[in-house]
Amino acid sequence: MSGSASGSWAQYATYNRLANATLYAACAGLSGAEYRRDLGAFFGSVHGTLNHLLLGDTIWMTRFEGGTHVSTNLGAVQFEKFDALRLAREQMDRRIERFFSDLPDDFEQGTVRYVNNSGFDSEDPLAVILPHFFNHQTHHRAQVHTLLSQLGHAPPVLDLHRVLRPNPS
Repeated sequence: MSGSASGSWAQYATYNRLANATLYAACAGLSGAEYRRDLGAFFGSVHGTLNHLLLGDTIWMTRFEGGTHVSTNLGAVQFEKFDALRLAREQMDRRIERFFSDLPDDFEQGTVRYVNNSGFDSEDPLAVILPHFFNHQTHHRAQVHTLLSQLGHAPPVLDLHRVLRPNPS
């Protein structure tokens, strides 16, 4: 990334928060059956995919902040109810924004050491893991976007430039 580390990554953190808010607003219109319907996505349903995305963010943020996260099933459901999941998502997105708002310029030159969910002790450069972190979010939001279409609902616009700079109405 060019420019200051915190400024570049902070933009992605802001996009992440806004895109998630947009996606959750669209998902709020689903019936309970639609929300939980297994449509063959990697984590089955909108419910499963949104739970996985929050779990992944929780794991990586804990690692970025110097902690460890107990290995868990990546399909684990942390929140059964949509409203509780949405609140936890909002809290996580604020945590992500705070973290990335003031990174030292040399942050991405470091590494992160962790035991992955397969039990392997790993150490990866942050210059690789930070893009992975934000790409992982985009990847799973895109899956939910597709699931909304499959359920007959209009998926929201999630393009970075449209989320960060919406067209005037």
